[in-house]
This record gives sequence, structure tokens and C-alpha cells, in this order.
Amino acid sequence: MSEESLMTTAGTLPPTPSHTVGPFYGYALPFPDGGEIAPAGHPDTITVHGYVYDGAGEPIPDALLEFWQAAPDGSLTGAPGSLRRDPVTGGHLGRNGVDFTGFGRVPTDADGHYAVRTLPPGGAPYLSVCVFARGLLHHLFTRAYLEEPAGDTLLSGLEPARRETLLARAEADKHRTYRFDIHLQGDKETVFLAFD
Repeated sequence: MSEESLMTTAGTLPPTPSHTVGPFYGYALPFPDGGEIAPAGHPDTITVHGYVYDGAGEPIPDALLEFWQAAPDGSLTGAPGSLRRDPVTGGHLGRNGVDFTGFGRVPTDADGHYAVRTLPPGGAPYLSVCVFARGLLHHLFTRAYLEEPAGDTLLSGLEPARRETLLARAEADKHRTYRFDIHLQGDKETVFLAFD
């Protein structure tokens, strides 16, 4: 097609359609057992799971979530080892299955679902969550509170409906399991945090 045929009636070229980069999350970023934050077989393990939804309420099948949290004793140092690499291939070896690292990374599945198995955080009762998804130029930060602590500055500063978007709900029919859905836009949009 010639440049002349692309010209608009005003004599200029039409704008290039906008787009975002990626996602490229399926290659190199996920690692084996990325959602297994708790040491294998630990008796206090909890499960946090849910779905990631776009602005139209549709599940996102290719989002990537990172989780950070305090250890059960409240420490924030974590143990090294979440992202161990194979010195020969450079690929991810995953965790050693013994140490609690306080970090997890999981993709959503074809239905937009994710799950992490971890230990209850000490001190602040929440998991910090970072969301990477198509359509986002920058990742988003939020929190998944496992309980609503009295005097929490963030929660107390929100209207009740907005506060609800940060609360993971215990599922009565499942042992030590919490549901936390993330809505990127729309009426149920999750509260996202800005850090300077």
C-alpha cells in the first residue's frame, strides 16, 4: 500500500495503533515450585488462591504474581534460595524444600487461577503482591490481608467497600485456605498501592 493511499483527508498519516509490550512471562520468569513458599510438609502451611480478572470481569490466563511476606517470627530477611540456578544450564533449580524464603512467583493458569502455599506471616498479617499482566505498562502492588488487624493505617484509611478488596477470606469448607481475587479494573477493582 502506498503512502498516498494511507493519507487522511487532512493530508497526514493516521496514528499508529497503541499497544503494550509482552507479556513474556511464560519464558524464564516462572520457576519450579514458585508457589511453594512453605517448606515441604510443614504442618502450619496455608493456601492462598484466587483469580485475576480484567476490567470486563474476564479471567486473565497469562498474568504473573509475585508474593513477599514476613516469616512466622516476623522477620523480613528471608532465606536465600528461592531463585537458585543450575550452574550448567542457567535454568532455575527452584527451592531446596527446607528453608522458608518469604518469596514466591506464580503464573495464572488457563482459567486465570493462581495458588501459593506458605506459612502465616508474623507481625503484619498480609502478603505483599505484585501483579504483572497484559495491558499493564507497569506492574501493580497490593496486599492480601489474612485478617483485619485493628489500627492498620492502610485499611483504616479506606472506605469499607474498598477495604474488602484487600481481605483474603478463609474458606470454611477447606482446611487453612484463603481466597483472594484480584480485579485490575471495574466496580470491584482491587486497591493498588503507589510507592515513591
